[in-house]
Amino acid sequence: VQLVESGGGLVQPGGSLRLSCAASGFTFSNYAMLWDRQAPGKERELVATISGAGGTTNYADSVKGRFTISRDNAKNTVYLQMNSLKPEDTAVYFCHVIRLGTDYWGQGTQVTVSS
Repeated sequence: VQLVESGGGLVQPGGSLRLSCAASGFTFSNYAMLWDRQAPGKERELVATISGAGGTTNYADSVKGRFTISRDNAKNTVYLQMNSLKPEDTAVYFCHVIRLGTDYWGQGTQVTVSS
């Protein structure tokens, strides 16, 4: 299993970013995908999930209405569209899959929201 995130960066409050995660090493469409984040000094938290077919999504209350998770099973890629970003969204964002009872994460991509 390999997960490679991209798309992070520095953005001003109120701005937008789109994160991508390219997955390989497993049958992508068979598995729900997750985005987690970890801010400095805090525990990793779940941000959003999407079912294998993409029909079901869930979000943490802190991002609901601002973030959108989606996937393209033909490209083995999951996305996180982040709008109306706030300084408290600053964190390392990780792509995550649970396969056969084992958790896998990518290396993460840094998102910094600051003026």
